[in-house]
Amino acid sequence: MLKKWLNKILPSRRGGKRAEGKTVIPLERHNIRAEMLSFAAEKVICRLKEAGFQAYVVGGAVRDLLLGIEPKDFDVATDATPEQVHKLFRRSRIIGRRFQIVHVMNGAEVIEVTTFRGGAKVHQNARGRIMKDNTYGSIEEDAMRRDFTCNALYYDPEKEEILDFHNGMDDIAERKLVMIGNAAERYQEDPVRILRAIRLSGKLGFELSQATVGPIAESIGRLKHEPVARLFDEIMKLLFSGHARECLKRLKEFDVPDDIHPLFNALNISDGMDGKMIGLALKNTDERLRADKSVSVGFVLAALMWPELNRHWKVNLQQGLKPSHALSEAMNTLRDTVERGWGVPQRFSATMREIWLFQPQFENRRGTRPHKLFAQARFRAAYDFLILRAAVGDADRTLVDWWTAFQTASPEQRADMTKNQPSVRYGKNEGQAKKRRRRRRKPDQGSVGANQQ
Repeated sequence: MLKKWLNKILPSRRGGKRAEGKTVIPLERHNIRAEMLSFAAEKVICRLKEAGFQAYVVGGAVRDLLLGIEPKDFDVATDATPEQVHKLFRRSRIIGRRFQIVHVMNGAEVIEVTTFRGGAKVHQNARGRIMKDNTYGSIEEDAMRRDFTCNALYYDPEKEEILDFHNGMDDIAERKLVMIGNAAERYQEDPVRILRAIRLSGKLGFELSQATVGPIAESIGRLKHEPVARLFDEIMKLLFSGHARECLKRLKEFDVPDDIHPLFNALNISDGMDGKMIGLALKNTDERLRADKSVSVGFVLAALMWPELNRHWKVNLQQGLKPSHALSEAMNTLRDTVERGWGVPQRFSATMREIWLFQPQFENRRGTRPHKLFAQARFRAAYDFLILRAAVGDADRTLVDWWTAFQTASPEQRADMTKNQPSVRYGKNEGQAKKRRRRRRKPDQGSVGANQQ
C-alpha cells in the first residue's frame, strides 16, 4: 500500500524534465510546499539568495518530507563560502576541521549551512580516509560527494522544485538505500558511512542495495581506526534514532570485531538478565522517542554499562565491602575506561554515576534517609532505573513497591513508613571486611615518670 502511494506522488525517471544532468521535479509531483519548512530555514535561504548566492534545503529533511515524516532539522547547501555565510549572519559560527560548515542560530533553532563540495582531490591518510576536504565546487559536484541517493535531493522553496541528480526519488519510492559511487571506495574514505548505512536502513525501513551492502563485511574492520569520540557520536545517533532495536538487528548481520568500540560489545549481549535489561532499556527509549517524549542519554548509557559494573560490584561485595563502598570501587574501576576508552563525555558519565550510586541507597528505608533521598534532583531517574532492574530480576520488586508508595504518601504516612523499618542487614560476607586492629595507646609520659618514682 505504501509503495503504491509513494509511486503515485513520486516521479519515475521520466517524471521530471532533464536539465544540465539533473532531473527537475515540479511541485505537482512531490507536494512539498515552502510553508512546510521551518521559519529559520526559509529565512536563511532568503538571505543567501538576496545576497546573490544559490541556496537549497538538502539531505534528510527533503527525504523525510517525501516520506511524510516531520524533519527534526533542516540543512542548507549553498555556493557561498563559509566566510561569506558567516559575514551574512551575525549569529553564526564556523565549525569543523575536515570540512568547514556554518551554524546559523535563529532563536532556539540551528541551521547547518554547507558550501557545495568540489570534485578536486582531497587529503587522505595512508588508509584512504579523508582527513581534510575544504574544496568547493558546483551543485553537481556536491551531489556526487553525498553519501546516499536519497540524501542528494535539493529543494528550492522559491520555485518549489526538487533537483534530483542520482535518481534518489526512485530509490525512495522503492524504499532502497543506495550509495553514490563505488561503495568500497566511499567506505574507505569514511568508514563511519557503514554505521550510517545501517542506521538509515533500520530507521527508514529501507533495504540496502547489493552494491551498497557488498563491501561492508570487508570494510567494517576500518572502524577500529576511527577516533572513539566520533564512533560514540554515531552510536548515539543509532541508539536514539527511535528504531534502535531494528538498527541493532541489522548491525548483528555483520561480523563486528570486538575491538571496534566497547559499546558494541555491550549491545551484542542478548542472553540472560543482562540481555533482557539492555533490550528493555532500548525498547522504552524507542517508544518514548516515537511518542515525542524526552529521553536521557545518561540513563540509557547507565543501563548499557550496568552489566559490566554489576559484575565488579558483586566481586567487591564478596570481598566484604559494604554495598555503597563496593559500588564506588566498581565505578572507579570503570571510570577511566568509560570516559577515555569509550569516548563518553563527562556530562553523560556524571549522570550515570549519580544513577548508579542511588541503587544501594534505596535499601535504606529507615529514619530520615528516605526523605533526603527523595528530595535529590536525580531521584526520579534512579527510581526508574530501579524499576528497570526489578523488571529483569536484578532488584527486589517489594523494594520498588515501597518506594512507589512512599512517593504518593502524605507526610504523616511517610513518617509511619520509615519509623518501623528494620536496619539494613548485609548478606554473607557483605560489609564484613577484616577489621583493622586498633593501635594500643601509648601511656602518658608523665604517668610513666610518676610510676617510676
